[in-house]
Amino acid sequence: MTGLMDKLGLKPGVLYGDDVLNVSNYRNTVRILSSANKKQAFQVRPKCRLRSTRDQRHVIFNHHRLPRSSRDSRAPVILQLSQGGAAYFAGKGVSNENQKASIAGAIAAAHFIRSIAPVYGIPVVLHTDHCAKKLLPWLDGMMDADEAFFKEHGIPLFSSHMIDLSEESVEYNIETTSKYLARVSTWKQWIEMEIGITGGEEDGVNNEDVDNNSLYTQPEDIWQIYQTLSPISPYFSIAAGFGNVHGVYQPGNVKLQPDLLAKHQAFVANKLGSTEPKPVFLVFHGGSGSSVEEFQQAIGHGVVKVNLDTDLQWAYLVGIRDYVTKNIEYLSSQVGNPNGPDKPNKKFYDPRVWVREGEKTMSSRVKQAFEDFKAVNSL
Repeated sequence: MTGLMDKLGLKPGVLYGDDVLNVSNYRNTVRILSSANKKQAFQVRPKCRLRSTRDQRHVIFNHHRLPRSSRDSRAPVILQLSQGGAAYFAGKGVSNENQKASIAGAIAAAHFIRSIAPVYGIPVVLHTDHCAKKLLPWLDGMMDADEAFFKEHGIPLFSSHMIDLSEESVEYNIETTSKYLARVSTWKQWIEMEIGITGGEEDGVNNEDVDNNSLYTQPEDIWQIYQTLSPISPYFSIAAGFGNVHGVYQPGNVKLQPDLLAKHQAFVANKLGSTEPKPVFLVFHGGSGSSVEEFQQAIGHGVVKVNLDTDLQWAYLVGIRDYVTKNIEYLSSQVGNPNGPDKPNKKFYDPRVWVREGEKTMSSRVKQAFEDFKAVNSL
């Protein structure tokens, strides 16, 4: 079967502009025709939140060559940094006054990914996450770097950025997003925007106490966004709320309504007088803890990106936790273990050993996500 890279003429490494648009268009039109060809179809790229070079390296590695049982499973991936994750990447000792650490960390991470992704032979979308109003100086700094990189290389540094003004008025949200989209339209950069609040807490943004009604976006808002942004640039997507919540909660506490996404698409298509049933690129935030059925329903309604973070954090911990628990007698001192009082323990407490255990379990969870999203063997 001809893969995505051949069909769309993609090269390994970070994607930009028309390549991102073409991949999104391709995913938005793929249909699963029957159970017989499910393994041949793919629909969506999962996003993985990054905080260190090890996060980036093992996510890239394990999407290029998944665990041994699925060595030939290959798929594209979105690598994404939050404002807090970018600051962490720069180092906790760096002051983040005026977003200094977050800007520097994001730029450093972008250069790292640009350098290493081609080595693994996969396409990567390099994205930044949830930029609220108070964090706009962070976005400005990254876009300054994009513009400088574009002037030198003809492409921006990042594939895309997310502006999250969902806590602001709809008018301010759309107006501000449109200004940023206009700025980056010259270098064909993708902008993701959010309308309707994602509940829960993530990376210091706490929406645990918001009114439940604000978790559900109205189709009129989607149409207003589409009307405003599409004349500026085609490179945008909308994270529409359909009950999404960051984090993992007890069953029944989160009431997703993926069918609302179908109504958004139908509303916009009707306004456009279009025969295209899914004219809008949609994003699924707060994917952790969701069922495969919910993923598939949302994807079927035009979702081209699913965010997973909490599940991956937990998976990363599990491997390290289990390693420490299993080897606690070798980790209590530098010398001395059940094999003898003079036996060294260096090979047990070497960070490359126990961190790798977290990488393995996180990679398994990522593999599961690719299977759930039918992205395996898509390249």
